[in-house]
Amino acid sequence: MSCCTSPESNHALLHSQSCGGHEIAVDMERAELYCCVCCDQVYDPDFDNSVMSKHLTGLPRRGNGVVNLVMGGGLRLSKRKRLDFGVDLDSKCSKRLILNRDQRSKSCFPLGLRGFNNLGNTCFMNSVLQALLHAPPLRNYFLSDRHNHESCRVRLTDRLCLPCDIDVIFSAVFSGDRTPYSPAPFLYSWWQHSENLASYEQQDAHEFFISILDIIHQKLGKANNIVKENGDCQCIAHRVFSGLLRSDVTCTSCGFTSTTYDPCVDISLDLNMGPCYPSNCKSKPNKQNASTADSTLAGCLDLFTRPEKLGSDQKLYCENCQEKHDALKQMSIKNLPLVLCLHIKRFGHSTFRKMSRKIDQYLQFPFSLDMKPYLSSSVVKKRLGNRIFSFDSDESDISTEFEVFAVVTHSGMLESGHYVTYLRLRNQWYKCDDAWITEVDEGVVRASQCYLIYYVQKVLYHKGGEDLSCHPMSTRADTFVPIAGCC
Repeated sequence: MSCCTSPESNHALLHSQSCGGHEIAVDMERAELYCCVCCDQVYDPDFDNSVMSKHLTGLPRRGNGVVNLVMGGGLRLSKRKRLDFGVDLDSKCSKRLILNRDQRSKSCFPLGLRGFNNLGNTCFMNSVLQALLHAPPLRNYFLSDRHNHESCRVRLTDRLCLPCDIDVIFSAVFSGDRTPYSPAPFLYSWWQHSENLASYEQQDAHEFFISILDIIHQKLGKANNIVKENGDCQCIAHRVFSGLLRSDVTCTSCGFTSTTYDPCVDISLDLNMGPCYPSNCKSKPNKQNASTADSTLAGCLDLFTRPEKLGSDQKLYCENCQEKHDALKQMSIKNLPLVLCLHIKRFGHSTFRKMSRKIDQYLQFPFSLDMKPYLSSSVVKKRLGNRIFSFDSDESDISTEFEVFAVVTHSGMLESGHYVTYLRLRNQWYKCDDAWITEVDEGVVRASQCYLIYYVQKVLYHKGGEDLSCHPMSTRADTFVPIAGCC
């Protein structure tokens, strides 16, 4: 069912203005409600529940009642079509550009840009999925068939496998189809793995990101015992996102230092008070408190690696003094991951007021980031006054230059808000707002309230841009000509 008039006629808007009580319209293609007064999407729990129930009801079921999350022939065809593109994204193999593709992918957007339908307060899921789909090492893994949902041993035994569901999404997104995709099977599978989060309520995007990586680790790491001799897990989640943090706790009495190392898949940063608003930002936030200075990512990282005095209840038992003393704690980064996820703490809790709040402070962040000042070698040298000291391993070969490729933002209040992802593909920014994909200026990205910032090692960012560059089927000089149906 659709409107009989053309979209250019603004029939729905004119109808809402002429007929009282008819302000809500239904987007039949995306299964979303649209308010003609607010000029925005609106969410209704009953409507969203009906849409989600319809998606799950239509999924085929196995004999044991479990939803069969392996799609039918359509996605299998997309899988074969994806492989026929000639994409070899293994970093150890030679790269071949995509020269042949479906006619649907001939548009102004790079291959892999596809919106996700909102299935009922699932913008948190859609935003993180967009970032994961365009993380070059993770994308290389799935597009080179390192995990195939059709031959997975876990799936063949009628058990749920979230990596298989992720592989299905990669097949759909990189098939060349531009119509919005409904990740209902993936959502259902995630609910089964994380029953405490299975609801239609809005979830935290950061918690969802950590949950996804943990499930991938459980399925591909622990289940297959993919561990090096030194204990490092070799599952794709840890190979891409895992880093190592160093914590030095120093006794203020004798100077004895206790050092521990902890693995991490992200770094959570407190907002600092920065100096100024960037001059090259073309669009500033609507609500900017003049009395509040802006934060900078460099300031947040400096704050993260700055020595802090532990409280009286956290005194260090000094092995040298053989008693408890006041201590200083300093964090640094021992090993950097391929993909660096920086989590900005925007949701604070006050124990004095016994309430939580959203921190709407602007954060200035660079598109190119050098992490060398925050490595353990740099931090410890600075603390010791550049005196000679030894490290367990040489850090000279560590790549410290990163490029941003995805920014997950949060707008609104603590209780009710909306997540949007900005993707940087081939130095052009795209806004992924659920089912809607639009090209935006970098000033819009800089002015957003970033919540999760994804950086990838610089060499991988440029290689990734070459692998999936948008080559037109025509050889004419005018290479980017928008076509009908382009989002």
